[in-house]
Amino acid sequence: MEEGKDEAAEAHALQAVERHHAAMLKQLTGLVAALMAAVEARDAATEGVARAKLLDWCENELVPHALAEEGPLYGGPRATPEGRLLVEGMLAEHRVIVSLVEELRTSTGLAAAVAGAIIQRLFAVHLEKENGLLMPFIAASPDMSLAEAVEGLHELVGGTAGHHPEAHGAGHHPG
Repeated sequence: MEEGKDEAAEAHALQAVERHHAAMLKQLTGLVAALMAAVEARDAATEGVARAKLLDWCENELVPHALAEEGPLYGGPRATPEGRLLVEGMLAEHRVIVSLVEELRTSTGLAAAVAGAIIQRLFAVHLEKENGLLMPFIAASPDMSLAEAVEGLHELVGGTAGHHPEAHGAGHHPG
């Protein structure tokens, strides 16, 4: 790491993003489980409520999180030979997640439960790549700062960010 880089700030940023990711995955897993249980019980009213809650969470938490990552978090690694292919693969996952959210919006019953389950599983794998590969790469790079990349972006670190949320490409689709 370069001498001017604050290693403690990098470690703190990594921990904050990992905590936020864990909380997001836990919430998503619970929402998907509720939808699956309602579908299995053949309870149309409960299913409709569970599907609406899952869809709302995906539209207001998951997709904004993905969009927020694409500029500040992915930009640096994407510009390097070592990180480019990983970032391209992760952007492809964002596109699939967005298409699955659209599928969830237009489906009911078993199809909605399947879409929800796939979103949850894909998001879990995606987070493993971010937490285990991408963020450590950024934090260890002398030319990039994870702390600077996530500063102020509550979509990436949850409520622990000390600044106001910044614009994150709203209106742009992943990829």
